[in-house]
Amino acid sequence: MITAIVAFIIVFSVVVVVHELGHYIAAKRAGIKVYEFSLGFPFSPRLITLFRLGETEFTVRLLPLGGFVRFSKDGSDDGAEYFAASAGSRALTAFSGPLFNLAFAAICFFTVFAFYKGMDVFHAGAASVEMVWRIVQGTFAALAGVFGAEGGASSIAGPIGIAAMAKAALSKGAYEFLFFTGLLSASLGIMNLLPLPMLDGGQLVLIAVEKIGKRPVPEKVYAVVAVAGIILFAVITALTVLLDVGRLIA
Repeated sequence: MITAIVAFIIVFSVVVVVHELGHYIAAKRAGIKVYEFSLGFPFSPRLITLFRLGETEFTVRLLPLGGFVRFSKDGSDDGAEYFAASAGSRALTAFSGPLFNLAFAAICFFTVFAFYKGMDVFHAGAASVEMVWRIVQGTFAALAGVFGAEGGASSIAGPIGIAAMAKAALSKGAYEFLFFTGLLSASLGIMNLLPLPMLDGGQLVLIAVEKIGKRPVPEKVYAVVAVAGIILFAVITALTVLLDVGRLIA
């Protein structure tokens, strides 16, 4: 069990850091200040500040289930500097997290195909891109099943399920673990593009509404969406944990 938990924390932390790095780099290139880059669930207590780079504090939070970049100063929730940036800059910042996850997944797959499978560079590159595309298609097909007439919640894995898969992949060797990391990274990137509160897709929808309406979306709306996202995340996490426990009991 301890091995599964450690494997889960390692693989999930890696893909989350990659995701947040995409947001961070895009924001900095757009001139948007980032005041915190954190590994851990938002609003959980800060454990440690690792280092500081410019105005950005790199921190670790208590609950290792997520990560975030903060665009508001400590003690302020308005994010005025972020909202002062152009809609295009904010959209690119939101999109870059999932984009980095997909690119990282391709790198993981390329490494496995080139060094473990022995493919040449060209075929390894083509196979890695094809694998990412297959995951994109498979993820949307699975989501369609979940929300379709038949339902498909039984196919969703929560933290316990992911931990078990991470342990199984780790036990098969470094390349299997790397391949699993790529799968998780691609899935995380795709899921974050869904138009749901707190996800990057939800941010992109609000920015699109702003562009279509030709007027800024009130910051209070973003705050309400963020709170709704936290509640939704908690509910989904609880449901997936219950499904995982049910599978273990069965």
